[in-house]
Amino acid sequence: MKDFRLYNNIAGWGVFVIATLVYLVTIESTASFWDCGEFIAASYKMQVGHPPGAPLFLLFGRIFSLFAGGNAEFVPVMINALSALASSFTVLFLFWTISHLALKITGKKEVYTPSELIIVLGSALTGSLSYAFSDTFWFSAAEGEVYASSSLFTALVFWAILKWENVAGEKAANRWLVLIAYLMGLSIGVHLLNLLAIPAIVLIYYFKTYKISRRGVFYALVVAIAILASIMYVLLPGLVQLATWVERITVNTFGVPYW
Repeated sequence: MKDFRLYNNIAGWGVFVIATLVYLVTIESTASFWDCGEFIAASYKMQVGHPPGAPLFLLFGRIFSLFAGGNAEFVPVMINALSALASSFTVLFLFWTISHLALKITGKKEVYTPSELIIVLGSALTGSLSYAFSDTFWFSAAEGEVYASSSLFTALVFWAILKWENVAGEKAANRWLVLIAYLMGLSIGVHLLNLLAIPAIVLIYYFKTYKISRRGVFYALVVAIAILASIMYVLLPGLVQLATWVERITVNTFGVPYW
């Protein structure tokens, strides 16, 4: 198992390096003609983008824009590089996810034969690199848009639930669940697409914790949909509404200045 972890880490980071080099070589030198120009300008000037907003992405975009060295013409390249690196890390976590699942199919052992290593790591290489060079994902990796960063959050939280599944029942295992909740919260500041990982996470938790049955799977899906709906239709709009009420009270009643 120790040898497998070593090869798994080396191969994963190898895939990361390949993806990073390709994405950085092929990134846009300016802005694609859709939302990219808005995101780049909003990041550079720390402004507000179109609803529902992507504040975390804009913050990271601003950080990357600082590496332009004050040259405004180079700002789009640096913010596009943010998407390139986010996509590279997405491919990295996808590699480790596939190798984890392939390992479960072959069965965990202390020692693996060369052919078993080739099967597991070859599966991860094939799957991750195929995704890395797929048309839509590569486009997202080359431009200053939120989808690359959103994909990273999705890959990261799914990898984290598999890490929890490995140590479920052990002391402090639930720290992975806390991390997932935190990452989910952060992902809302990039794009709501990451919330679609919730059903998969709930199912993995159910399969690991409870005895599997058709009724149990149905209930797990109901819980997943309920969590997703509560975040989408209660928590998110509710927080905005609460902020609105607080601002009205503080400004109109107590005379506090805006912001």
